[in-house]
Amino acid sequence: MRRYLIRRALLSALSLLAATIMVFSLAHAKEDPVNMFFKADSYGMTQEQLEYQKKKLGLDRPLIVQYALWVSRIVRGDLGKSLEGNRPVTEIVMQKAGATIQLALTAWMFGIVIGIPLGILSAVKRETIWDYAGRGIALFGQALPAFWVGIVSILVFSVMLGLLPTSTKGEGEPFFTQIRPFILPTFVLGWGPAAVYLRVTRSAMLDVLDSEYITLARAKGVASRKVIWKHAFRNAIIQPITVAALVLAGFLDGAVLVENVFAWPGLGRRSVQAVSQNDFPVLTGIVFIFTAVYLVVNLIVDAMHALMDPRIRYHERD
Repeated sequence: MRRYLIRRALLSALSLLAATIMVFSLAHAKEDPVNMFFKADSYGMTQEQLEYQKKKLGLDRPLIVQYALWVSRIVRGDLGKSLEGNRPVTEIVMQKAGATIQLALTAWMFGIVIGIPLGILSAVKRETIWDYAGRGIALFGQALPAFWVGIVSILVFSVMLGLLPTSTKGEGEPFFTQIRPFILPTFVLGWGPAAVYLRVTRSAMLDVLDSEYITLARAKGVASRKVIWKHAFRNAIIQPITVAALVLAGFLDGAVLVENVFAWPGLGRRSVQAVSQNDFPVLTGIVFIFTAVYLVVNLIVDAMHALMDPRIRYHERD
């Protein structure tokens, strides 16, 4: 298993290096980022001032040198400074990360609590009304886009019924005193993953329930509840856990659509603002954080998978 984890760690490191190259290339693909933000003869800037900004940001050097300097700053924990406001990007990320983490965790738990039990019920009660209902929920959950569900939810529950606020989680306000603003974003963000958990859990449970050792346990007269929870569920849970961890990584990266629909003050919304403002240091910094978080969580999932699935350990011995 050690060799397996070392290989996965090296692959993650190479993926992160490739991501830095891609992010840097895309930031410089169209034109000089400073020219996109500081237009000559606008904001009262002269060409000399424009050249000064390029020199200040190190954009007057060759691209390979700019890339090397950018990576060296990242290694030191310096993501640069925003073009608008001259604020450190690390400070902006830390300020916005809290709202994204709060929303991600609540939506993640909502998806698990709804999806996995319904998947188990659908598998155990196959070809019954419970199974058909579960498959229907999974179908609609994966078919309906999150932004559409968000807009309709705001229209129904906020505009027509007036039951819930449309958006605006207050920045800096305590989490547990702000329950109502979380309800709609959590539902919209967790609805799709709940459908994924349902389908994955149902499929894994059906595979296990049709296996020979489950048939043998039932033939020996083992109680149905014990068969389902002790024998079937313990062996079927590996796939849902793997999917759930990767979904959490995606949530932590910032649910861009949901955060913008609900004006949620997180990293996803801030990245869209950086695009509209042509603020490339903020954009590249946030995208790098997104990529690093996803790769780290993916590596942790691989380690969990190796610990939970003995087949990986047997393969390593062979």
